[in-house]
Amino acid sequence: MRMIRSLAPALKRFLRDERGVTAIEYGLIAALIAVMIIGTVTTVGENLDGVFNSIGTSLGKATGGTGGTTP
Repeated sequence: MRMIRSLAPALKRFLRDERGVTAIEYGLIAALIAVMIIGTVTTVGENLDGVFNSIGTSLGKATGGTGGTTP
């Protein structure tokens, strides 16, 4: 029982302390930004892949080549 009484004030101080909350919030914001960057880069990469494939095909047709492959 004595141990519980000595832990109670420490537990109350721990629950009132908000210093760690700010660090957690910054961590969540950083994670959200990272997810958004990854999603954007993936989408842009896929779009660029399609654009370059289209350009390669068009150039291949215009020059009568095989689209960049060596015969």
